[in-house]
Amino acid sequence: MSLSREAVLAALGAVTDPDLNADIVSLGLVSDVTIDGDKVGVTLTLQSYNDPAEAALTSGVKEALRSLDGVGASAVNTRVEVPKAKLPKAERLPTVRHVIGVGAGKGGVGKSTVATNLAVALANAGARVGLLDADIYGPSVPIMMGLAKAQPQVNAERKIIPLVNHGVRFMSMGLLVKPDEAVVWRGPMIGRAVTQFVDDVAWGELDYLIVDLPPGTGDVSLTLSQTIPLSGAVVVSTPQDVAFADVQRAVRMFRMLKVDVAGLVENMAFFVCPDNDKTYWIFGQSRTSEHCAEHELDLLGTLPIEMAISPNADQGKPIVAAEPDSAHAALYAKLAGRVAKSIAVLEHQRNQGPDHSAFFAGAPGA
Repeated sequence: MSLSREAVLAALGAVTDPDLNADIVSLGLVSDVTIDGDKVGVTLTLQSYNDPAEAALTSGVKEALRSLDGVGASAVNTRVEVPKAKLPKAERLPTVRHVIGVGAGKGGVGKSTVATNLAVALANAGARVGLLDADIYGPSVPIMMGLAKAQPQVNAERKIIPLVNHGVRFMSMGLLVKPDEAVVWRGPMIGRAVTQFVDDVAWGELDYLIVDLPPGTGDVSLTLSQTIPLSGAVVVSTPQDVAFADVQRAVRMFRMLKVDVAGLVENMAFFVCPDNDKTYWIFGQSRTSEHCAEHELDLLGTLPIEMAISPNADQGKPIVAAEPDSAHAALYAKLAGRVAKSIAVLEHQRNQGPDHSAFFAGAPGA
């Protein structure tokens, strides 16, 4: 009996995406099936870059095809197409598929470093990425991106053209004021500036716009959350218990504003000494995994202290760009995949109704 497309799709219906919790056929991930005698080819269209389930899905498809009578050989190809979020206020950024806020309950936890390297890691994976430094009072990302002395231009439509470096489109208040000039603004002025970064920047077609929010729960975070369609928020923290108390405040703010929290990134969790290869818990033994489980917060990844980050950032090179083959860059690549997949999961849950099962809850380090 000759193979049919229907028989192949029926077999593939047994393959489930472990994070989206549905089979790949009903999810629309099977974008093409080719049959040539006893040879079957399947193309999967994934919804996020660096998808942590890609290997399992590919293996599952091959196993399903082997179970079909008449299949002599099979090939599985994957591609990525990020669907646009269906959210209120989406018309404000019609060419951006997802906006991801990166925030923290307090300063000094490496939030901007995480946001910058996350953006570069996603771009390295093939995504079209923008990075908005919305930390109005302390814009440090221009230095990290190597664009501190650059000046943005305006196009024929009077839109600001974002600068580009490391494969990422970038805009910041730090590009519009002198390095030693203080931004002394009240709330309404901040709100107008943030709105301008949304409406008056020619972001173009983006899969992800990463927004580096200021620390805390002040005007900028509130204005952004109420102005643009945030697909999800990532909260950054160090491992101390007192730092997690600030995390809870940031999470409560996002949830009050009806912004889904994708999860938490634990930064500077420990230090591995290069001289003796010993691990030192600079801030004490981490209990972040337990805290996340207790508060139904997904732990997206754990990042150690890395000595090369600061000197490279001072030279305008995020660690992912400066040392792309390093262990730390690999951690960021994995973290980027987890964040992107978490955003896809949140979008799937919004489209399916009130399914709030934990994603990567208590996951080990990214």
